[in-house]
Amino acid sequence: MPTHLSFDEHLAGLHEATLMMSRYCTAAGLDVDVPPCPEWTVRRLIGHQGMIHRWARAALRNETLDKAATEKAGRSSSDPVEWLRDGAVSLVTTLVETPEDAEGLVFLHDAPPARLFWARRQHHETTIHGVDALAASLGRLPRAEETWIGTTAALDGIDELLMGFVPRSRSKLRLVPDEEPVTIAVRTPDASQSWTVHVTEEAPDVVRHDGPAEGDLVIEAPAVALYLALWHRCDEVESDAWPWWSRSAIR
Repeated sequence: MPTHLSFDEHLAGLHEATLMMSRYCTAAGLDVDVPPCPEWTVRRLIGHQGMIHRWARAALRNETLDKAATEKAGRSSSDPVEWLRDGAVSLVTTLVETPEDAEGLVFLHDAPPARLFWARRQHHETTIHGVDALAASLGRLPRAEETWIGTTAALDGIDELLMGFVPRSRSKLRLVPDEEPVTIAVRTPDASQSWTVHVTEEAPDVVRHDGPAEGDLVIEAPAVALYLALWHRCDEVESDAWPWWSRSAIR
């Protein structure tokens, strides 16, 4: 699962996403609902993301973390936004100090080494939850143009999602009885590459193509809108494939 961005670019993306998430959480208020995440408030969103930053740091250090206790500490902090920033800073420090070839926990299909894996994962994790904070501040799902996300980062995030998350053995994107296999083509005019997701009774088979892919169903949009739509963070992209994609439980 090659990343399209360098380690330093992922760190920059993580920094920007944390900054934007902090800004939008403050603007929204801690007790406001988060539209893309039913039953979540901004406070719970901060607790979750701050816990994930600390879990990633622990994974790089081969340490264990009490996730529930950590998330509770974030939610009950006297300044949850500052607690979020502190966790991100500690994560970045650990990422920088970790050797390039260090072994450690990774969990996506065909993942890169731990240092690059976690830089990339937390770049996109924080970006998507930053969009959740933006949605909370707006009271609705945002449009792609309302986010800070650039095309290059979006393309990398699409590739991580499709090549890393979707083919995992735990994937829920599968046929139900009496259905025929289906291939979903994922395309964007912002890149020459595209992807196909072949859905059967087993874990999906995902292939990256150097040209425009063809499929029984197509999801196609500019890169940022496509990135957000595949993560269910915008409703701008129309496709007959959404009833299938919703099975993936990608959140």
